[in-house]
Amino acid sequence: MASIIKVDDVQDAAGNNIIKEAADTITIGAAGDTVDVPGTEVKTNKVSPTSGTGLQLGDSGDTITIPSGATIANSGTATGFGGANTPNFFAYVSSNYSVNSTTETTLPLNAELYDTASAFNTSTYTFTVPSGQAGKYYLFGQIRKNNFSGSRTFFEILRTPSGGSLGGIYIAENSGGSDGYISISGSTVISLSVGDALQMKIYHNDSGSREFFGGFQNSFFGGYKIIE
Repeated sequence: MASIIKVDDVQDAAGNNIIKEAADTITIGAAGDTVDVPGTEVKTNKVSPTSGTGLQLGDSGDTITIPSGATIANSGTATGFGGANTPNFFAYVSSNYSVNSTTETTLPLNAELYDTASAFNTSTYTFTVPSGQAGKYYLFGQIRKNNFSGSRTFFEILRTPSGGSLGGIYIAENSGGSDGYISISGSTVISLSVGDALQMKIYHNDSGSREFFGGFQNSFFGGYKIIE
């Protein structure tokens, strides 16, 4: 026959509760105690905080593993998970600017709306991929003509690492030139390495120097790292 011990409370020599049962609630330890379970597995259907609304799993530096095949079902609000699409930046030309005919010209992006890693240089008009931030990037841009024609107007992104030019990536183009005030915009996704430097180039083939509109809503270049 198996032995049975029946008791409501278990206390230490000083009279402090170690295990207490009341109203179908079993309390192990007291406030300030650390309860150490040396085994390799604890099984339960629910874990809740004793007081307040905060529940902590592990300590700083710990690794909490979700094994392969397990599913996390979230019905609440998740914060702090995954990436944050950083670094990200948005640079623009602060005022109207002129571009010579048939000459690929670097867009003078001298102002910013945001730049999380301070990776865009408004003096050289260049975004440089920071240390530890290699990966796939979503890039976008736009230019807007100030009442001129020409049969071809486009912009591209020129990528240059320390080892030499990797060439231009065509983003968007307007051919025909019938709309003198048209906005030309486009986007792309490319893989970038640390140290890759990006500039936005602009081109038109109308006669002489022609003007484009500045301002963050007219001529800009931006991007962000994609969460993978």
